[in-house]
Amino acid sequence: MPKIRRISDTITTPDGECRVTLHVPDSDGSFPGVVMYPDAGGARPTFDEMGDKLAGYGYAVLVPDVYYREKDWQPFDMATVFTNPSERERIFAMIAKVTPDFMAADAAAFFDYLAGRPEVRGERFGTTGYCMGGRTSLIVAGRVPERVAAAMSFHGGGLASDDPGSPHLLADRIQAAVYVGAAENDPSFTTEAAETLDKALTAAGVEHTIEWYSAAHGFAVPDNAPYDAAAAERHWQATAAFFGKHLR
Repeated sequence: MPKIRRISDTITTPDGECRVTLHVPDSDGSFPGVVMYPDAGGARPTFDEMGDKLAGYGYAVLVPDVYYREKDWQPFDMATVFTNPSERERIFAMIAKVTPDFMAADAAAFFDYLAGRPEVRGERFGTTGYCMGGRTSLIVAGRVPERVAAAMSFHGGGLASDDPGSPHLLADRIQAAVYVGAAENDPSFTTEAAETLDKALTAAGVEHTIEWYSAAHGFAVPDNAPYDAAAAERHWQATAAFFGKHLR
């Protein structure tokens, strides 16, 4: 992998200062920008490594602390967070506070930041995300459509649900191409939900792909208990191909 520069910074949003890392190839020139939304565990060393890996394909990758409104929040142990009752309660409480309105407001600030960086070219960007971040990626594509050229979601949950904030309800606003990498036997994104999402995107004329991975929810993130190396490698190949087609 080429050498990567990792820049720590803060971005001013309507609600405060959001800590971010920007991952860029250590070479001359500028690169298409991508926002990588972490899973429910939030920004942490695993996502520093994933940001570096995506940057190695020739992108400027922004990884935000989506929980920055929680002052001095403590990291989760992803191996036990969902089996430890108090930690499970804490993580779900934090997830619930990241509303679609917050996602959209933060995304606008992230995109403005990327547009102002010398390492970044263009005014439209990619988004990608995992679990909760996969849902965020599609919500942002619908809520800030003029800034998103390509949106990806991996083992994202709640992509087509009865929730009034469900991403599939934004299909007619999305201008981006969409890729969904779904985990088989994932109760947060069932085959019925996939059919609902597919119909909504098709009706809206959105170019999209929904693919199933023979792995469990969380397959792409190395510190998740269900991490699957083969499925994760497939997801990197899909990411490189999809952004290569739609961001270059």
